Amino acid sequence: MTDNPSVPTLMPDVASSAKAQISGTLDWVGMSEIELPLTVVTDADEPRPISARVEAFVNLPKAHAKGIHMSRLYLALDRLSLTDTLNLHSLKALLQDFIRTHEDLSDQAFVKFQFDYHMRRPALLSGNEGWRNYPVTLTGRLDKGQLALELEVEVAYSSTCPCSAALARQLIQEAFEHQFHGEERVDTELVHRWLGSTNGIVATPHSQRSLAQIKVRLNETQIALPIQTLVNAIEGAVKTPVQAAVKREDEQEFARLNGQNLMFVEDAARRVKFALDEQAQFDDFWLRVNHLESLHAHDAVAVATKGVEGGYQPC
Repeated sequence: MTDNPSVPTLMPDVASSAKAQISGTLDWVGMSEIELPLTVVTDADEPRPISARVEAFVNLPKAHAKGIHMSRLYLALDRLSLTDTLNLHSLKALLQDFIRTHEDLSDQAFVKFQFDYHMRRPALLSGNEGWRNYPVTLTGRLDKGQLALELEVEVAYSSTCPCSAALARQLIQEAFEHQFHGEERVDTELVHRWLGSTNGIVATPHSQRSLAQIKVRLNETQIALPIQTLVNAIEGAVKTPVQAAVKREDEQEFARLNGQNLMFVEDAARRVKFALDEQAQFDDFWLRVNHLESLHAHDAVAVATKGVEGGYQPC
């Protein structure tokens, strides 16, 4: 009994007691856009608090069942938030809890966490540091005891067009010929001053902010989320990640790196694919690089996978 006479001692449970109006199985039932503070464990540093948006689902293979117990999904997530850290082991335990609390209804469970993960990144030359944000999606699926884990990270970088660079060099050559045509001997100091003027560098190649979207399949041997490993592999491959703390020497070095790492979207995709192939801890991967064109109104895109038989299988 309850001490509060206004609260009924027995409340109806329509979801459990009633049959479905129209019978039929459902692939997934649950909730999305759950706002949740969590403590995440990664390979970057100590456990860190984050703010996540979560999707949680179980399947409903019983055609005549009215519905699932959505509050049980939420309460399992709430316990994770209050008493545990988010890592690959606790994610598996969470999915098992989803099914355990729906053992009479479901045999599959799915969860997705989306959050921003900030990392300290060093400046190129000045010795400063700054925060860079990396959007992360962590997905888990438990299907009749088989666990699938996927980590997705987005990394921004700069890409400079090789074609545009070649055309700019041609214009500079033509300007040089026009400026010094007919001179038997060219004074190096004069050329030096000319190259430092707007008359000397008459054209520059176009570059654009670009995005690498990477999905990797993880295995149960890992515990911490390998976010830093993944980000370092991508940024090391493209060599021109966008910067946080920037002094003039850092900006000049960034310009040099762009000039020494000219790449079409195909080049960037192959660089990232090669870097991911070197990471043995990822069972499979899918990547998409997007060059957000500064010349064209459309974007240039390339997609690649590891090449596992049957193709990449997302969670």
